[in-house]
Amino acid sequence: MNIYKEEKITDYPHLNLIRARYKDRAGTDKSWLYASRQNSARPDAVVVVPFHRQENKLVIIKEFRVPLGGFQYGFPAGLVDPGESVVQAGRRELYEETGLTVVNVIKQSPAVFSSSGLTDESISLLYVACDGSANTGHNEASELIEVKMLSQSQAADCMDQDNILFDVKTWIVLDRFAATGKVV
Repeated sequence: MNIYKEEKITDYPHLNLIRARYKDRAGTDKSWLYASRQNSARPDAVVVVPFHRQENKLVIIKEFRVPLGGFQYGFPAGLVDPGESVVQAGRRELYEETGLTVVNVIKQSPAVFSSSGLTDESISLLYVACDGSANTGHNEASELIEVKMLSQSQAADCMDQDNILFDVKTWIVLDRFAATGKVV
């Protein structure tokens, strides 16, 4: 496969449409349309997987997501600002979306891709221990978020409900947590 041309179709600050022209294995000209955040190896965003030390619970959020037209269970997340490290962005996003504070970083993934058929967006998973009281008073007006703290059995019960929409990363972590009581 050989990509020989990329055309930027839109011009927005955080997300654009790109049309890639390429030749497939048979030499046939093809086109692929995808959403793009950037063109560097640095993660575009951070997804924070918080474990509350005092409560001994996994922290997730129930957030309204416009493309879904409803609420999704996920983790606190957001874009990494220019000049900001993944850890700095994770600390900021956790506090903004939950009111909780990072006590220590447990593990950080490299840049990973969650839907490479649709976008080149990369994220870094940041597993953290956190403390504090949940408070969504720091949310932007465009965010509607409810913080949930789940024990191992509550995570299992949550996953058994047919009416909940899950972010894929959240589903995978919840499944592990429900089975083992561990997030990493």
